[in-house]
Amino acid sequence: MNSTRLRRWAGQGAAYALFAAFIGYFSNSPAYQHLPPDQAMVKLSLRHSGQLLGECQQRNPEELAKLPATMRAPADCPRERAPLELVLEVNGETILDEQIMPRGLHKDGMASMYRRVNVPSGPVMLKVRMKDHPGQTEFPYSVEREMTLRPAQVLVIDFDSQNRRFEFL
Repeated sequence: MNSTRLRRWAGQGAAYALFAAFIGYFSNSPAYQHLPPDQAMVKLSLRHSGQLLGECQQRNPEELAKLPATMRAPADCPRERAPLELVLEVNGETILDEQIMPRGLHKDGMASMYRRVNVPSGPVMLKVRMKDHPGQTEFPYSVEREMTLRPAQVLVIDFDSQNRRFEFL
């Protein structure tokens, strides 16, 4: 072997050793801490359609005659859906109070949201409420639950649109 080839191999070996040391160090350091030791996390997930805004209007025969043949539906129904109003309270304190707008060009899709909130670990009183129409004075979807959260525990609160209730996972 000549000296050029030997230096090349030594250089490659040193480069690989440095790369392995770099990877080895950062695989364990610095230590990652997901949450502070006295905190837990609540993840709130929601996907729900608000109620339709407005009522269907019945068309009379004169109105139907003015429309093209492909658009002669006997009823004219609005497409726009109401925004959702969502409130999350932890130990009597309002942590989250949001209005979630429906998706879509005509605001006719489902409203969806995902939020993560750090809460103190230990015993907590959770209250989640939701309205799906602006005319509602009360919150038709509501749940209140007292639970004990361990440090670094992740609690998921999901809304089941089929059964129309909040679920704690």
